Amino acid sequence: MTQQGVCWTADQVLALAPDPASRTAGSRLGAAGPWSGTGSSDEGTVWGLCEGGGSTPYRTVVDIADASGPAYHCSCPSRESPCKHALGLLLLWSGGDGAVERGEAPEWAEQWIAGRRARTEGKRTADASGSSGPAGPEAARRRAERRAERVTAGAVELEQRLTDLLRGGLAAAEQSGDGLWEETAARMVDAQAPGLAARVRELGALAGTGPDRPVRLLEECALLHLLGRGWLRRERLPEGLAATVRSRIGLPAPADGPAIRDRWLVLAQYDTADSRLTTRRVWLYGTDSGRTALLLSYGAAGRAPELALPVGLALDAELSAYPGAGQPRMALGERFAPPAPTDVRPPGTTTARAAARYGEALRDDPWLDSVPVTLDRVIPAPDGDGWQLADADEDAALPLTPAARSRPGLWRLVALSGGAPVRVFGECGHRGFTPLAVWPEGPGEVVPLC
Repeated sequence: MTQQGVCWTADQVLALAPDPASRTAGSRLGAAGPWSGTGSSDEGTVWGLCEGGGSTPYRTVVDIADASGPAYHCSCPSRESPCKHALGLLLLWSGGDGAVERGEAPEWAEQWIAGRRARTEGKRTADASGSSGPAGPEAARRRAERRAERVTAGAVELEQRLTDLLRGGLAAAEQSGDGLWEETAARMVDAQAPGLAARVRELGALAGTGPDRPVRLLEECALLHLLGRGWLRRERLPEGLAATVRSRIGLPAPADGPAIRDRWLVLAQYDTADSRLTTRRVWLYGTDSGRTALLLSYGAAGRAPELALPVGLALDAELSAYPGAGQPRMALGERFAPPAPTDVRPPGTTTARAAARYGEALRDDPWLDSVPVTLDRVIPAPDGDGWQLADADEDAALPLTPAARSRPGLWRLVALSGGAPVRVFGECGHRGFTPLAVWPEGPGEVVPLC
């Protein structure tokens, strides 16, 4: 079904789900049975009433046309955004079978849309007119200096702890359990160096995992040592590498790169979560610039981040880069139109060149886990206990990461390929390749794998 010139598929709708449970529940509500009073407008609003457990149906409305991105409202008590009712309504709308007809929005839907757009416009006006007082820059400079002093003290302490750790032997560290690492991580948090704290916790997670854990533990200790030394000697580093060190330490920096306006194809979107935070990663490809960009959005533990973009559509928007050599992360700026379909696909490469690209990226950022890569004409194939993506035209392959092998998306990839070459976008790093989206050979829309 076409709305505002935009045609969404079921995969694009379900890619907005904050978690697998919401995806499953929303799929069950994608049929006409529980819905009544549904409709859509030329302005990009979809609404409907969904039967629930009570006597009053849930009022659900979605704004898909606002350039700031899809927004959702539902009278259900769920804290998820979008909730299962919003997902079900969008699935019903995207089916294109006449279940959601054009019409005039009911008063309750119109009130929410009007209120939301008024708030959005008010925020834009405030952002445009807002300015810091004359004391702002000087106060910010003093705060930055105080924080740098604390980070330096933390880096010096970390260096001493690593020295003691290696002097006593890694075996003794493993016998100490998680307490050693958590206490060290807490000290780095006190030093206002969250990046160092996160890497210390990763060291604690490595202890007691797999037969190669001593090697991995030593490698990660070396990278942690390198990051600490990089901070202590940051004045001697090239500016790009110094900016990367500051970013890895966890110091905030604005996206100060020039704004790049493009039609950004949404390649993939997925969440990772820990006990403190939910992080959403959205990969974009500039259809004119040829640049691949990463958007990050955060939500408190147990809550989905606000940013959600439909995979497979293109967004007319401006993006600005964060500082750091080879940094793919960018900030989303002004959006000029709702996401719309595009036939553009990112160009692909071979598995050998993908591995070489990761190696080159490590020169700018030694702490980089992976780089975004699109592989062209690869075939998923079993490899002993694992899987790999093999070049159809060359004798080379990339193994899939353990995380990729455990995801349902692997079987979607295998089924779509059926032994034929496909184009796959994903992340290539030292543990292998993680596929995130796939296109069939020839015409066909992108299929999300995460």
